[in-house]
Amino acid sequence: MSSEFRKVLVVAYYFPPMGLSGVQRTAKFVKYLPKYGWKPTVLTVAPTGYYAADQTLLEEVESAGTEIVRASSLDPNRLFKKQGVVKMPSERVRKVLQFAGDSLFFPDTKIGWRAKALKVASELLSREKFDLIFATAPPQTDFLIGEALKKKFGLPLVLDYRDAWLDYPFKYYPTPAHRYQHYRLEKRVLKTSDRIVTTVRRVKESILSHYLGLDYHDVVIIPQGYDPADFESVDASKFPQRRKMRITHAGTFYADRNPSVLLQALHNIFQETPQLRGRVELAFVGNTREEDQLLVSKLGLQNDVIFHGYLSHQECTKQLVDSDILWLVLDNDYQSPGKLYEYFGARKPILASVIEGYTKQLVLECGSGVCVPLKDTKAHEDALRTLITQFEKNRLKQIPEEFASRYNRLVLTGELARLFESLMDLDKNALVRH
Repeated sequence: MSSEFRKVLVVAYYFPPMGLSGVQRTAKFVKYLPKYGWKPTVLTVAPTGYYAADQTLLEEVESAGTEIVRASSLDPNRLFKKQGVVKMPSERVRKVLQFAGDSLFFPDTKIGWRAKALKVASELLSREKFDLIFATAPPQTDFLIGEALKKKFGLPLVLDYRDAWLDYPFKYYPTPAHRYQHYRLEKRVLKTSDRIVTTVRRVKESILSHYLGLDYHDVVIIPQGYDPADFESVDASKFPQRRKMRITHAGTFYADRNPSVLLQALHNIFQETPQLRGRVELAFVGNTREEDQLLVSKLGLQNDVIFHGYLSHQECTKQLVDSDILWLVLDNDYQSPGKLYEYFGARKPILASVIEGYTKQLVLECGSGVCVPLKDTKAHEDALRTLITQFEKNRLKQIPEEFASRYNRLVLTGELARLFESLMDLDKNALVRH
């Protein structure tokens, strides 16, 4: 690697070979940062138990020349280290685990990684020259590590909020005192940082409303995105021909984010119009929950629904391209699901079961999106009937390239690199290296 490159230490507990959407943003940033003159070294956790693994993503970042440094952890995931991939719990069990984790650990269940990660990072920063620290969360433990390293080594610190902290919709606070503790800790970390990045405006507004000492320009929005290289590698001409309209959902269900309303709507349509059965299929890509399979059986949709289970990112991309409609379900306005932007990259029509807010506006803006209220079964039925008619008349519209290109991860990484450069004493020419 040329000496012309600046060096950034990326603090990311969630990183390949872990799978799921939480690793995508960081993996793609480190893949493309060298094109803008930045050499990333990733500090992440040693192999541990998790709900999914994706070796292809690890190979992708390694082939880009990324150095990866791992530190062991004493967090609960360590109990499943030998098991490797852990089965996704039922929703009831997930809630119990969430309650226990938020009650017993502060700020999160990964706090057992902090001490060991700091030791490894301190040794690294003592022997090598770095220009900047980039910490991405959740878990918020990553921010605490970044904060401690900044104080010790005096390097600029950039915080990346993939999700909100204080207002995270799935965070449980046992008492108001617990919430206040998180508020004080977040305030301290933010005060230490040099710049803050969020994926969506709603989170930026939340941060600025809680912490009045921050200026509007202290918080920068760099949205989620898609990697065009993932789609360029898919040869759609090799897909088998079919006459069914395929609706695909990619991602994990939990809390009020579940497939029950769409499944019920599909069942109702088949009951009212039996001739439509066999002309529509619903596919799920992601960890499969037993309660969802039981609901499919209860509604008699076994021949109309496919559970692919968790697939590698490459295989998931193929499934998106080989679909006619892509389905999104979102029950809050604080999260910015990475899969939505993958949908943009696939450029297929989107059916979104969402609440009012930023995500709904974005889907409508894409030019090929239909939004329905999250819990309105009749609205889902009407949307499905309209989409079936459009499909059979060959009138489904693709998302325009002009819109999708806004979320190109190569371009978004350039925005991050320019933010990094703004914190340096001397800016470099941030042209992409070919």
